[in-house]
Amino acid sequence: MSRNTKINGLLLLLVAALAVLPLALGLGDHKEEPFTGADAEAETAITEIEPDYEPWFSPLYEPPSGEIESALFALQAALGAGVLAYYFGLRRGRRQGEERAAARAEGGVTVPDTDKDA
Repeated sequence: MSRNTKINGLLLLLVAALAVLPLALGLGDHKEEPFTGADAEAETAITEIEPDYEPWFSPLYEPPSGEIESALFALQAALGAGVLAYYFGLRRGRRQGEERAAARAEGGVTVPDTDKDA
């Protein structure tokens, strides 16, 4: 097993542990909604500190239901993951291209270009 495979496996186990441990250890069992978002937690904290607080602005778009809000959040996460995957794939492809070009230059061997139109 290569070093990269071991590192990838270890990272995968770490991410899985981060996802499962809060559930397995019962973190948040004392709360009515144990895994609410940061916005809801902040709203609760502000209401406890200052019950008469009035927000000084409102969101540009407020989804009509929690399901739509969750779907938009998932879409945002998927788009972000796609952008990151594209970026890392592009960097890897460029690095491989540079390595191939360097190998050709060192060896003096010309490799036929297979991308030409016939």
